[in-house]
Amino acid sequence: MSDNLRKPLVAGNWKMNGNLALVAEFNHALASLNVNAEVVVCAPSSLLHGFETGSFSIGAQNVSHLDNGAHTGELSVDLLKEAGCGYAIVGHSERREDQNESSELVALKAKKCVSAGIVPIICVGEPLEVREADSVEAFVSKQLAALVDTLSVDELSKTVIAYEPIWAIGTGKTASPEQAQDVHEFIRSYFSKVDAQLAQGLRILYGGSVKPDNAETLFAQKDVDGGLIGGASLKAEDFISICQAAN
Repeated sequence: MSDNLRKPLVAGNWKMNGNLALVAEFNHALASLNVNAEVVVCAPSSLLHGFETGSFSIGAQNVSHLDNGAHTGELSVDLLKEAGCGYAIVGHSERREDQNESSELVALKAKKCVSAGIVPIICVGEPLEVREADSVEAFVSKQLAALVDTLSVDELSKTVIAYEPIWAIGTGKTASPEQAQDVHEFIRSYFSKVDAQLAQGLRILYGGSVKPDNAETLFAQKDVDGGLIGGASLKAEDFISICQAAN
């Protein structure tokens, strides 16, 4: 598994799915959850008030880099903290693509989260054409460079990185454990050039069609510290199985 310093983390990303009935189902199903991993459910913001946390935490799927003001539809870190969020996903590929979020904006969002005591789960990853061109490291390096340029080493140490190959999100395709490990190892080595202790303690999650039947093999990789789970996080039984695989 991972280095002893890195406690596994499993985060579910419900995306624009779910309802209060599903929240109630998860409250019941996860109430007695006992795993050696941090567990987070990132649900639509309108559902966050319904969770009964204790055995798990809740997170947001997005956050503003601004504090307050005339920014209709945005949510600040203070609003997320009032809602009980300990985590926030930033820079998911769907937002980078659909909302044209740049790596520089993603870095600002991550910095704002850290300043408020919210752990940002920062998503990086490549599309299929980059993978096929064998340019993964160059592509991911640019995403990571924006973080290093914006956050201090201390701030970076309070973040989580999620590697999500875009070609494996919601497609049913999954990077092989070896492919995942290769990129995770590269990400850790990238940060080791910034600060060795930072790299050693940084948790790097894998996201991309993680399911109960492949989670254990993926999580067993040396530099994989858990997962950011999409579709399987909408089924309590599947999500629990994935959390148990992180033990």
